[in-house]
Amino acid sequence: MRPPYPPPPERSAELRRRFAEEARSERPDLSMLCLLVGAEADGALDEAGMDAAQIELDRLAGQLPFRPGGPRSWAVVLRELLGERCGFRGSAADYQRVESSLLHQVLVRRRGLPILLSVVWMEVARRAGAPVYGVALPGHFVVGFGPPDEQVLADPFDGGRVLTGGDAEMLVAGATGAALHPSMLSPADPLDVVLRILNNVRAWAAARPERTDVALWAVELSLLLPSHPARLRYEWAQLLVQRGDFLRGADELEAYADVVAAVDEAAAERVRRQAAAARAMLN
Repeated sequence: MRPPYPPPPERSAELRRRFAEEARSERPDLSMLCLLVGAEADGALDEAGMDAAQIELDRLAGQLPFRPGGPRSWAVVLRELLGERCGFRGSAADYQRVESSLLHQVLVRRRGLPILLSVVWMEVARRAGAPVYGVALPGHFVVGFGPPDEQVLADPFDGGRVLTGGDAEMLVAGATGAALHPSMLSPADPLDVVLRILNNVRAWAAARPERTDVALWAVELSLLLPSHPARLRYEWAQLLVQRGDFLRGADELEAYADVVAAVDEAAAERVRRQAAAARAMLN
């Protein structure tokens, strides 16, 4: 199935303004940032649809018991509600759908990537007062409850299964072959969560060369975040060239080369040659 169609340019410009503003606020709203990503991907998601998604998160939170207990109790009641009663979980097939990275679609389909399902868990739990946060394990995002000395992990992709220490070690070893380090269990910053979601969208598009349109908006939203990898500007410039915007792509390549020159003149020269080649395509 073809992914959703993008919004018109005027709507896109407004969404990006709001995205940048929210990302730079004192306490960025994770659900709002995810819905703005969704609206950039899916022109059918209007303001009413965004409100409906927030209302659904509120509705789900209202079904949780009042202060069920400690971290493990929170993890269990979230699993019972979202995983067992509502059927939120993931499968290998979800990695093939860009909708699996869009919060409004995940709320409807009740399927998604680990990080988007974790966003549902976090946003529902947060509304109910749970001590919840994301945990960005290498290759597999999960949620955590409670302080470090009482931390309980749950895997929303597996229906909210409560993890043992051994389970977490196996997830990391399966993804990277490395051992679990305590630093991997730290709470994830909301903006890092959003960047990782956009990275997943870019990875989806990279596997589909005909979808440079999706790669482009994912990179451009990433560049609106206060902190992002410098190499994203190079990727953006390359996408502009691929999509036929040779002049702007060449300008961006040259700007990136100027930055790189301070640390690697040979690499900067290679990028400048790419810029010259892009300009030559105008002739």
